Amino acid sequence: MLFLKNKDPKKLKLLLISAILLTLGIITAVFVGYRRMLDKHTDLVAAITTKANIAIEQFHHTATRNGIKEWILDARRARIINARHQAVFEDVSLTFFLEDNTNVYLTANHGILSTDSKDIEVSGNVVVKNKDYRLNTEKLNYTHSKRILYSGVPVKIISKSSELTANSMSYDLNTSQSLFKGSIKGVFGENIIL
Repeated sequence: MLFLKNKDPKKLKLLLISAILLTLGIITAVFVGYRRMLDKHTDLVAAITTKANIAIEQFHHTATRNGIKEWILDARRARIINARHQAVFEDVSLTFFLEDNTNVYLTANHGILSTDSKDIEVSGNVVVKNKDYRLNTEKLNYTHSKRILYSGVPVKIISKSSELTANSMSYDLNTSQSLFKGSIKGVFGENIIL
């Protein structure tokens, strides 16, 4: 009010410039403090990832050989650990592509990809499906060089007309042939597909 009565434009300009500079200073201080807090949070997250070189949300990888797509891996979260040549996954989903243009689908709670050999180990509620069968187990491995899925723990295979359990199994993705071992039990209906 005092400035309005005196109508001193120099004092009014000085007051406005001071207010603007003070506001900019406060905004800068808040921004710098917030950035420091974010950097500390990032350091904490990096330490939690168990020495992973990189952690990725929504991971996606396609494996090819001689220009032919062999499998696709998706995961909710991945940690790449270069020292161990591994990628460790949570909520894994794999799609294997077969020569007869059909697919085999695999899901699991956890997975480990050997980044040098492309071999995969999955565990926790493992489900493997194709158009005719569903396999359930707790642990399964994939050997990339031979394209073989195998499990050394009990498996259960279900189709529309059969149910089979075994202590271990292997499945060759190249030939679509399965081999079951140890305490094999099965119930087969009339419309069995072998």
